[in-house]
Formats: sequence, C-alpha cells, structure tokens
Amino acid sequence: MAKYAYPAIFTPEKNGAFSILFPDLDGCYTCGDSLEDGIEMAQDALALTLYGYEKDQREIPLPSTPSALSLKGNEFVNYIACDTLKYRKMYNSKAVKKTLTIPEWLNEAAVSMGLNFSQVLQEALLLKIGPRL
Repeated sequence: MAKYAYPAIFTPEKNGAFSILFPDLDGCYTCGDSLEDGIEMAQDALALTLYGYEKDQREIPLPSTPSALSLKGNEFVNYIACDTLKYRKMYNSKAVKKTLTIPEWLNEAAVSMGLNFSQVLQEALLLKIGPRL
C-alpha cells in the first residue's frame, strides 16, 4: 500500500472528451468527458489497477519517464497520482467478522467499563500496523 504516480497518455477526442491510457499497466485505461473529468477518472482507474496488483501480490512495474513514451498527433502525457490505502479505505471497508478469545476476567472488566470490543480491536490493530501504512 503506497502512493504512486504514473504517466498517462491523454488523447483528445473530437467531442472534447479524452481517452486515457497508462502504458505501464496492462488494461489500465479510462476516459473523461473533459480534461478535469479525465484526470479524476484516471486517478480512480490507476488506484483500482494498483490495488489489484497489491491484493494479488503481483510485481508493480516502475513508471516510464514521459520522454520514453511515443505519442501520436495531439496526444500529451500527464502524471496521475493515487494513494491505494486511501482507495482501500473508501471502497473496501465492509465489516469482516472475527472470532477471538480473551480471558474471562478481561471480558468482565471490559464489559463493566462499557467498552465496544470491535472499536477497541480496530484501534489496537491500527496502532500495531500504523507504521507500515
């Protein structure tokens, strides 16, 4: 999980829209009705693609330099950035049930304090893995 920036090739269409291709990432392409929409769609496509690479534990290719890319006609290159951790939090936050065991005395103490076990576990896990995010 990380922050990434990849070059994207923007191809202007006759109707003012843009087709967008990430040459370094197989199957990573999108389009937008305007330049602003295209950039937003490209960020989403990039995050989704790289999230898939991370989830499948595939090697993530290094981004090309813009000068290494061949362009046609009125195409241009723009870097697109994304944060796959932010993407995971936005789109992959469904609850997952976990069964665990704790000593009875600890359960009684936590219940008497009115603690929410799910919330405490989430906070503890975030503290434990936080430095790695």
